[in-house]
Amino acid sequence: MQQNNSVTEFILLGLTEDPMRQKMVFVIVFIFYLGTMVGNLLIIVTIKSSRTLRSPMYFFLFYLSFADACFSTSIAPRLIADSLSAKRIITYNECMTQVFALHFFGGMEIFVLILMAADRYVAICKPLHYPTIMSQQVCNILIIIAWIGAFIHSTTQIILALRMPFCGPNFIDHYCCDLQPLMELACMDTYEINLLMVSNSGAITTSGFVILIISYIIILHSLRNHSAEGRKKALSTCTSHIIVVVLFFVPCIFIYTRPATTFPMDKMVTVFYTIGTPFLNPFIYTLRNAEVKNAMRMIWHIKITSECKR
Repeated sequence: MQQNNSVTEFILLGLTEDPMRQKMVFVIVFIFYLGTMVGNLLIIVTIKSSRTLRSPMYFFLFYLSFADACFSTSIAPRLIADSLSAKRIITYNECMTQVFALHFFGGMEIFVLILMAADRYVAICKPLHYPTIMSQQVCNILIIIAWIGAFIHSTTQIILALRMPFCGPNFIDHYCCDLQPLMELACMDTYEINLLMVSNSGAITTSGFVILIISYIIILHSLRNHSAEGRKKALSTCTSHIIVVVLFFVPCIFIYTRPATTFPMDKMVTVFYTIGTPFLNPFIYTLRNAEVKNAMRMIWHIKITSECKR
């Protein structure tokens, strides 16, 4: 489809054009991205290295942290570089690659969050059957399905993006490439593409959010039959999951379930789920999870001890 375009590159207007604010963007996004990578990689290494974190919940948390790190990497490095650059040029191919990566890892995060909710439902509501239902083989199959689902979703999005011809202005009023800002530049009626986007991205985010909220309501309702200690532990785990779900899904629903119109707040809302949520997730899961914190202490204690003996 690219041969139908007279535009071979785009110029990202970014979050701001004020030089002082650009420096602030650089510092803030750099700190957030560094925290995102350190936090998520720490969780990945801890789960891989610890013998105590072998349950399905941590199996899925491993992939959530991986998806978070990749999701943030598809956006943050370019935003950091562009905040120091006078020319924020992105080629057509780079733009399409960013659209694919954004939706692939974003879709992966959605599906993993649903799997984590399913895991908690089985663990709390059907504890006797939990080892059988959530066996390692079942978990492997579920995560493969999540990867396939994310690939299908991102492929659909990139097909929609490739259908749009660009022949006029090439200034994208955003800091990244996505369907919404690209539709503003397309030399065609984008009503059908917007409808398809809403029926894909909008449907996935909305239905995923509804499924997750209903599942956690059922889980919380079933906690009445558990002991005080069991309720406290399950409630702590579910609360952290619910916080992540709300922080990620609400901004996504705002962006992807409406007509092809842009609002001044769109860029800040996008920052929240592309930069903010991946940064907050490691803190939410580690600070509220004693098992993860204990495993981290044990691993680093062993490593420091072994280094001292040398």
